[in-house]
Amino acid sequence: MDVLSIDTGFFKLDGGAMFGVVPKTLWSRHIAPDANNLCTWAMRCLLIADGERLILIDTGLGDKQSAKFFSFYEPHGAFTLMGSLQSKDIQPSDITDVVLTHLHFDHCGGAVRRSSDEQSWVPTFPNATYWISEDQYRWAYPSPNPRERASFLPENFAPLFDQQRVHLVKRGEQAAGLDVLLVDGHTDGMMLPLLEVNQQKILYCADLLPSVAHLPIAWVMGYDTRPLLTLQEKSDILSRAARENWLLFFEHDAQNEMCSLREGEKGIVVGETLSLQELFK
Repeated sequence: MDVLSIDTGFFKLDGGAMFGVVPKTLWSRHIAPDANNLCTWAMRCLLIADGERLILIDTGLGDKQSAKFFSFYEPHGAFTLMGSLQSKDIQPSDITDVVLTHLHFDHCGGAVRRSSDEQSWVPTFPNATYWISEDQYRWAYPSPNPRERASFLPENFAPLFDQQRVHLVKRGEQAAGLDVLLVDGHTDGMMLPLLEVNQQKILYCADLLPSVAHLPIAWVMGYDTRPLLTLQEKSDILSRAARENWLLFFEHDAQNEMCSLREGEKGIVVGETLSLQELFK
């Protein structure tokens, strides 16, 4: 199994929303906000080559939304999903599987694109099976809860179901041959792929742990539907990760791609930060 980091650009979200009840005087020591209290976040995907499979985990924001929509999130940077794949000589038709951790727009927006005549939506990856947890599907579509409705945009995933391109993952099943941990605090049935590469386990953290700054157990996003459950899920997973020497791969940390863990005086803390390139050079 080979793994590559796929950068799809940066966007901005409100710092208070990203850190919930944590005071700005604390979280701003780690991530500096701009004049509008917005912080810059990555949308970092993962590409896995495993035998005949070429698996993409998450797809970033995509480019099909309106200018008004994008004005709320200020996407920026030199990287795009298609550009990053092409830089590695990979075409959309080469992808065999797309694992969507959940259906919030910044994780699945690139899964669907406009058709060439711009009259309809089509899967971005024409030969891929899209893997979505059954619980997340039932939570997001067709009638999402009012709290998350603005994050579940039907055009990002409804065409995948309409064209029968989705495999729904039940609890206890793998996704595209990958082990996944299912967590429910952020949103129902979010999948966290757990990889083993050269005897090293790597957890793709999605929105359970968006960044290194979110390692403290109580630092939970305001976006989470069940913050107390997130707190327990973080505690359980970080304890296991530290015990079994996993590395954490961060989807949203603009500065840090991965980290190891160690026991500190106040619980589990960052051991060292590193990149995939450093790990497998």
